[in-house]
Order: sequence, then C-alpha cells, then structure tokens
Amino acid sequence: MTIAPLPPVADHPMIIDGQPVAAGSGEWADVHCPGRRGTVLGRVPRADQADVDRAVAAAHRALPGWRDLHFKDRQIALLRIADALQDAAEELAVLTAADTGNAIRPQARPESQTLVNLFRYFGGVAGEFKGTVLPAGADQLQYTRREPLGVLAGILPWNSPLMIAGMKVPAALAAGNSIVLKPAEDAPLTIIRMVEIANRFLPPGVLTVVTGRGSVVGEALVRHPDVHKVSFTGSTEIGRHVAAVTGERIAHTSLELGGKSPTIVFPDAAADDRLAETVEGVLLGMRFTRQGQSCTAGSRLFVHADVYDRVLDAVAARAAELVVGDPLDDATDMGALINEKQYRSVLDYVRDGRAQPGVRVALEGGPYRAEGLDGWYQSPTILGGVDNTWRIAREEVFGPVLVAIPWTDRDEVVRMANDSHYGLAAYIWSRDLTAALDTAHRIESGWVQVNQGGGQVIGQSYGGYKQSGIGREFSLEGAIEGFTQTKQINVRLG
Repeated sequence: MTIAPLPPVADHPMIIDGQPVAAGSGEWADVHCPGRRGTVLGRVPRADQADVDRAVAAAHRALPGWRDLHFKDRQIALLRIADALQDAAEELAVLTAADTGNAIRPQARPESQTLVNLFRYFGGVAGEFKGTVLPAGADQLQYTRREPLGVLAGILPWNSPLMIAGMKVPAALAAGNSIVLKPAEDAPLTIIRMVEIANRFLPPGVLTVVTGRGSVVGEALVRHPDVHKVSFTGSTEIGRHVAAVTGERIAHTSLELGGKSPTIVFPDAAADDRLAETVEGVLLGMRFTRQGQSCTAGSRLFVHADVYDRVLDAVAARAAELVVGDPLDDATDMGALINEKQYRSVLDYVRDGRAQPGVRVALEGGPYRAEGLDGWYQSPTILGGVDNTWRIAREEVFGPVLVAIPWTDRDEVVRMANDSHYGLAAYIWSRDLTAALDTAHRIESGWVQVNQGGGQVIGQSYGGYKQSGIGREFSLEGAIEGFTQTKQINVRLG
C-alpha cells in the first residue's frame, strides 16, 4: 500500500500583479482536508472588494502588453507553462487529493495531466485565433480581426478545480486576454499553486488568483465594471444569478452548470460478450471515482425491461467492489465527499429516495467507516424501481447515488431522458448503431457518448443544453467564440 504524505501545512497567499499577497484586511481562512476530518491543510487569504479591485486593476495594466504580443510569444509562454506543470504533476496530484478528496490514482493524477495537456493544446493553436478576408473587389480590403475580450473572471468549482481551470485559462491566455481566477473556498490550493507556476512565464498581472467567500469575492468579480467576461462553472442556481447580474451590465458570460445525465442501455448491450464492458462504462459514466461529484455523472440509468434485472444486478455487484478509502492511497477507487454539508445533503437524498413506494435497494450504500479513516466518506448507493418523476431522479444529487429506471420503447426512453431541465451529458449503450445514433440525435444534451463513458476529450465541443449552461470553451472553435470578439474593418483602396 502506497499512501502519499500530506503536503506541509502552510499559508498560501494570493497572487496579484505577479506577487504573493495577503488580504488587505489581514484575514485568513483555514482549508480543511475532506479525507481526514479536522485536519487543516493550510490557510488562504479571505479577500474583500478592495482586493478584487487590486487584482482587476493589475489585470487591466497587463492587458495591452499581453494582447499586443505576436501570437508565437504567447505560444512560447503557454508551452513553457505546460512543461513546468508537467514537472510538478505529482505535486499537483497530491495537492488535489488532499484538497478535494478525489482519489489520487483514478482522478487526481489524470486531472493534473489534463491540465498539462490543455496548456499544450491551446499553446499549439494560439495562431488560430484569427479573422478572415472577404473578397470584395479590387477597390476594397474587407477583413475581420479576432480581438480578445479583455479582463476575464474565471470562477471555479471544488470538484475538479485543475481540470476546470484548464478549460478556461490557457484558451483565454492564448487569445490575448488577462484573467482573474476565483477558486472555490473548499478547494483553493491547487489553483494557487498552478498560478504560482504559471507566473514564472507570464508578465505580472496577466494571471491572478483571489481567494475568499463566493458571496464576497465572486460577487465582486461578477459585478465589477472592468471585468469584460465572467466564465463560471458551478451550480445552476448560482449560475442563474451570475447570468442575471452580468446581463444587467451587458457583460460576456459563459456558464457550465449542473446535470442529471441519462445513461441508456439497449438489450444487446447486456449480451454475454458485452455485459462486462457495459457495466464498466456505466460506472465510469456515473463518475463513482469522483464520488459522483461531477456535473456529467450519468446518474439516471435507463435499462430496457428485457435486461433490467441482469444489468442492475451486475452494476450493483461491480460497484460494491470499488474501494472506498484515503484519497492519498494508491489502492483507493473512491475518496471523500468535499465537506459535511455535501455529505449530509447526499444522505438526505438517499433517505428520500428509499422512502418512495416500490423502490428497490440494489446496493446499500451510505456512510462509510473503516479503521483509521475519518472523513466524509460514502460508498455507492444504487436504487432500482425508481420513477422518473421522483426528486432523486430529477435533482442533481452530486454524490455516489445511481437510480435505475426500466423502459420498453425507444420513444419512451427518449421522452424520459429529455424530461429534465438539465441537458449536459448522455451515454448510450448498443451494438445497433442505427438505434444508438437515432437516440443520440434526439437526446437534448450538449455531449452524448455512444458505447463509452469517459471524460471530455481535448479539442472537442463541450457544453450544455437548457439549464446546464451557455457556451463552449473546451474546443478551439468554442474558445474563439468564448474568448474573442469580431471587429470588421472595411478599407477603400485607390
């Protein structure tokens, strides 16, 4: 058994104008380890409006010089950052496991590597943030420029902070913007460390991080008149507020919000030679190795009635084998939930689901305790016989809870899958590509996977329908739309 040691307890200052700084008020907040209840990992500044103003002002000062560089110079900086992040990948993985509760082997290490890959990808395509020339005749030069939006605010969640930062920061920088990051209060340490590393290769002020309460720091950034875009990842409830505030001042906004994603299993996916692969894909899509704390979790499992019991029993049996344990232990499949509030929220959803008439407990999960393990741990819960109208089938639990619903007709399952105010992800399992693709085309989700359950692929379009969000920043095309604006220039010649 290999267990990584916790990082040394330390103060982690903000980075403003390229320098480590405390909050102007002198206030600090403890950061706790979800996997080891009562353990403090360190302290971060508790910033206020004045600190946000300092950070935004620094970003404004840095913007012209960074914006006006030749793209190759921004490219070189991003690629150097990628190399430095690669050198620090294990350090960032350990910090992620300690900071978020995500297990180091299945989640934290892949997340730190994804961050590296995203800096390399957007560094590589930095020259593609460009306009076009219109053939308008011999006496006209008509062309467009893709210009950066300006100062951006990136507001990050606690579930996968490095990966989400990787979706925003390198693309925004490649396009010539400056950016102020606001990490989640519960998991700020990896973001601070990433910014520290990146600032070795960036002009002061181009990339800044400000820590503190969302109601103070996040709100100040959303309302700040000199923040030209807010890129927010988090709950639909808060995203709705962000959209309202930025809409009042006509600021650019992108929102990556919640989900209640369907996984649809056709009968042929449960054949003897396919069942094991389907089961592994269902578990992967459910994001059990992130404790279900993922907006793309395939938490509604729709299984054809002909194979319903077979699939449900197999999924429950395999989920029961997952090792719940210390996030810093290489043997762990599932780590800890982020905090007590989330822990108790998930338990409440399970209690409510179990109280419904006709429910079948396929896998008894809930609070998990083991010798030497003291944190916010829950093992997987799987409920069968669920109706799509129940609260547990409609609201985002954000925990290791999977509900199974039978279906008999393709039109019926498409209707149930779409009967949600969310529309982020979906997963379809079938050998029949006609049936699978017909279903995929009719599902109201921004990202649909067929016969696979993995995570987002760098360079692909990623974003939500309905109340799952607005905008696509993960791909080159989405980044161009999300981080630049078009200027049309017409010149009369002769």
